Amino acid sequence: MASIKVKFRPSTVEDREGTIYYQVIHERKVRQLLTGYHVFPTEWDEKRSMVTTSHGSERRSLILSIRERIRWDLERLTKIYRRLDTNGLSYSADDVIDEFGHYARDYSLFNFMEGVIARLSRNGKVRTAETYRSALVSFKKFRQDEDIMLDCITSEVMESYEAWHRKRGVVPNTISFYTRILRAVYNRAVEDEVIENRNPFRHVYTGIDKTVKRALPLSVIKKIKVLDLSASPILDFARDMFMMSFYLRGMSFIDMAFLKKSDLRNGYITYRRHKTGQQLTIEWVKDMQLVLGKYPENKSDYLLPIIRRPGTNERCTYRNAGHSINRNLKQVSNLLNLNFRLTMYVARHSWASAAKAKGIPLSIISEGMGHDSETTTQIYLASLDTSAVDKANVLILKSL
Repeated sequence: MASIKVKFRPSTVEDREGTIYYQVIHERKVRQLLTGYHVFPTEWDEKRSMVTTSHGSERRSLILSIRERIRWDLERLTKIYRRLDTNGLSYSADDVIDEFGHYARDYSLFNFMEGVIARLSRNGKVRTAETYRSALVSFKKFRQDEDIMLDCITSEVMESYEAWHRKRGVVPNTISFYTRILRAVYNRAVEDEVIENRNPFRHVYTGIDKTVKRALPLSVIKKIKVLDLSASPILDFARDMFMMSFYLRGMSFIDMAFLKKSDLRNGYITYRRHKTGQQLTIEWVKDMQLVLGKYPENKSDYLLPIIRRPGTNERCTYRNAGHSINRNLKQVSNLLNLNFRLTMYVARHSWASAAKAKGIPLSIISEGMGHDSETTTQIYLASLDTSAVDKANVLILKSL
């Protein structure tokens, strides 16, 4: 059985920090494992083989952090040599150190999450991979790009992450969005038996708050529709895409961007939602054709002039176009003196609210898409005769 000791090597330069290292001993052979932890001689207790600090020290938080990391390192090293002992195979102190190095590379949060993202992309779950990437970028900013081992993710770490977001003015639902993704990655590591579950997410919020939906009345939609933006093509285009989303029963922007020319057949658009995979059919009406007719035919296979160049990074193009349109819609809202920011999502919710205002049955529009879970809305929509929804859409568009 191997044994592990924590050692301190003072610097040869006066008034410089020394280095913490581990001494791995097995079968009378001694090997050293250097760490990246550095402390001054006054911060090392030789008798107890541990770092120490006083309450008034300016470096107290740093020293306590190093002490915690050493504890985790010792726990991992102990697990490694116990597993090697259990296997019944001969091993050396060098094997323990090599295993520790592999563990640090493979089971840090950043590396493990990169692996999860890569698998999601290979499996065609591109949108999910993108959301995981967003969560990883967020956590890296919180950690200032300092990686963390999966088994070092504690309640304290997650509570600090939540507090960091709150101080920056991030809303609870966005914080919860990132936290739920991190929890999913953590749970995957638990399922893979990489770590034991220490329930680090038990004290942070991972729910979904009801948000105030911003929907415009038809009178404002009319003003947006007739606003003269001929002097500014970029604002005109943003307005047109907003109105097209409204015309298309509040179609999400990602679904608009990836509509194919082949999706329009015999006067109907038939497509699958990117978010849910649900197939929807929408009647193609005059208002939609008027918008499309303002622009030269798209050279790509896509119907709308959003992704225009074949062979480009389409998802990147879609995202950039979405940011640009929403930025320009903000200027449109300023021109109309609206008291909140106009976005593509406002078009989606405005159509649902307009349907409700027109007395469309809840079974058709499912409470203006205001369910706590979109699954309920999908259940309603999946059982509909699409002609009922088209009739509802005609009623709304006639009011413009």
